[in-house]
Amino acid sequence: MLNDQMNYEFYSAHAYLAAAAYCSNENLDGFASFFLAQSEEERFHAMKFYQFIIDLGQRANIGQIEAPSGEFSSLLDAFEKSLAHEKAVTRRIYALADKALDEREHATMTFLNWFIEEQVEEEASFDAIIQKIKRVEADSNAFYMLENELGKRTFTKPE
Repeated sequence: MLNDQMNYEFYSAHAYLAAAAYCSNENLDGFASFFLAQSEEERFHAMKFYQFIIDLGQRANIGQIEAPSGEFSSLLDAFEKSLAHEKAVTRRIYALADKALDEREHATMTFLNWFIEEQVEEEASFDAIIQKIKRVEADSNAFYMLENELGKRTFTKPE
């Protein structure tokens, strides 16, 4: 299950790269920058799983990554699909945590706590952006300001 999640995190990085490509194609460079940073963050998550698997003395099995859909009907659609994706990630992390609890795998439970907290932040962040996009859609000045704000996001590896 840990290997599956590691590979799913790599898939997530690709999914956000596809969203960035969509935004770039639509000349929404600030939003593209946001999704590029999100892609880097997901790759960081994948590597946390990779290192944890190695630290357990197991082999990290790198699998094939399915091509994500890069088709969106709008910017709002890209963010709504991203939120749905994060909710799927949360369900997967919870399933892993349930399994670790059932097997009394304390090290894995501790490791997954970081991801559980991270998922709360991820879902809240995407939901907040969706609400902002809905509020500013008709106001081009506000839309520009939101794009500028999100374009400043960078990924900084947590300590």
